[in-house]
Amino acid sequence: MTPSHYPVGTPGTPWGEAEKQLWLERQRIQQSYQDEVVTPLLAMFAPGGSEALQDQAECFTYGELDYRHLGFGRYPLYAVRTRKWHPDKPFFLVTGGVHGYERSGVQGGLRFVAEQFVRYAERANLLFVVCVSPWSYETINRWNPMAVDPNRAFWPVPMAPEAQFVTELLKPLEAPLLHIDLHETTDTDASEYRPAKAARDALPLGTLDIPDGFYLASDQNRPEPMFQACIVDAVSQVTHIAPGDAQGQLLGKPLVQKGVIQTPKRDMGICSGWTEARYVTTTEVYPDSPRVTPELCILAQQTALIAGFDFALNHGA
Repeated sequence: MTPSHYPVGTPGTPWGEAEKQLWLERQRIQQSYQDEVVTPLLAMFAPGGSEALQDQAECFTYGELDYRHLGFGRYPLYAVRTRKWHPDKPFFLVTGGVHGYERSGVQGGLRFVAEQFVRYAERANLLFVVCVSPWSYETINRWNPMAVDPNRAFWPVPMAPEAQFVTELLKPLEAPLLHIDLHETTDTDASEYRPAKAARDALPLGTLDIPDGFYLASDQNRPEPMFQACIVDAVSQVTHIAPGDAQGQLLGKPLVQKGVIQTPKRDMGICSGWTEARYVTTTEVYPDSPRVTPELCILAQQTALIAGFDFALNHGA
């Protein structure tokens, strides 16, 4: 159920620094980035880990978020890339945890690195940014501690440090051929995060029906419908695809094909809109469905990546 009034701020008045501080004081650590992301990732590259993976990939830090002054911790930012990077191979980029609370995006990326990275590393240059927003992962949040949405912060001058570190990481690299950004749409989008945004920005709340199932958000300027369809068809073997509502829409946007809506990604500061990739999409898994489990959500993310990678390899630039 969507609340009629968010418990921070005054209706009709945008938040100032005092309201953002009140919002921050409501946040609590609920899961561990170190235990659930960093430790299993580093274990893959430690002695006793997969020799095949260690031969094909390297794990490295590309920055650190320091939120100690806000009463939280320091968060090293990790990525995994092809060790034998070759300029003649296509470049595939995967980002996860831009919205940290969307757990299967993070865990799905980790699962792919563990189980599938070696399979593709000979044919493509791979870069996985496994958890862009670790504070948000720990507090199960859409925003960073400054009440900024990192997935609306990818501008020529990034508006969040989470976006800044990613853009700096990618600056020296050629444009990827493929960029898949791993996300979820959850029931709390309607019950918590949309009301918080309406309160923060003093906007009308309206209504929001959460799609029941998996779907993709493509870029309206780079739609590549065959690429999107390939992913949807593959994931439909794992979990159900979200149907349109009575108006043939998802989240107020028309379904342009089965399981696919479009957004002007670059115009919205969205992570997957920032790159120049030809094959671009955002996965949206629905973890609150009684028809899925956490494991099934992770499998859906991995299946989307496999289908997208295979399509890009078979169709090229």
